[in-house]
Amino acid sequence: MPNLTRLICSLLVLLLCTATTMADEPQPAQIMLFGTFHFANPGLDVVKTDQVNVMTEENQTYLAGLTKRLAEFDPTVVLLEFDPDDEPEMQEKFSRYLQGAFELPNNEVYQIGFRVAANSAASTVHSFDETTIGWDGQALFEHLEKSDTETGEVMSALIERITNEEQIAQSTLSLKQLLMRTNDPDRDALNRSFYILTNHVGDGSNFVGADATASWWHRNFRMYARVQRYARPGERVLLVGGQGHTSILKQLLADDSQRVAVDVTPYL
Repeated sequence: MPNLTRLICSLLVLLLCTATTMADEPQPAQIMLFGTFHFANPGLDVVKTDQVNVMTEENQTYLAGLTKRLAEFDPTVVLLEFDPDDEPEMQEKFSRYLQGAFELPNNEVYQIGFRVAANSAASTVHSFDETTIGWDGQALFEHLEKSDTETGEVMSALIERITNEEQIAQSTLSLKQLLMRTNDPDRDALNRSFYILTNHVGDGSNFVGADATASWWHRNFRMYARVQRYARPGERVLLVGGQGHTSILKQLLADDSQRVAVDVTPYL
């Protein structure tokens, strides 16, 4: 019996030590990806629509409540879609905002990102954007016009369909509904399908379709590299970016064994 007692005590000590070690180890970073449309659309996307006015009293009230809920996630890092070269300027603007000396412009970077960062554990804001490369579709469009008009017509029809749907949505849905839409998995899949649709173009000759698709994924892979740099163990990261990016970043995060995704939908 004494030997059994010593064995039980040894096992209990081992379990306690293991539990303590696990508790001391930093947990994987939690990442919340918030897809949105551009509040002040610069017209750089293939799909071009008029935007809902987020500066109305009703929409400002919704944004105040939304950002308060997002702040309850208590992010330690807030990543936003702006030129990385502008980071010192953006951090200076954020400091002035904290002092009540900066009025938030009509842009999701400010209307969502600044508000959440100011009410959370994040001390400032950072960029996750990559501006030195982007979707390179020129050769693809030239090939479609000269050698594959059938695919070109299918692509044009999809662009027209998405444009019409987006315009109707912006004209009829509430801001809450629009943001639910930009975080809808089905809309994410539709967004990605645009690039896969033409991936085969030039197969066996010049691969202009695959190269164009790869250029867009290349930009987003670089973006995700920036996310990984900030999303270290123990961090809670909120990323606010265009749905064209978050639809891909969500897939990359799902394959990242070092980090954990947090669903933004309940906060909307």
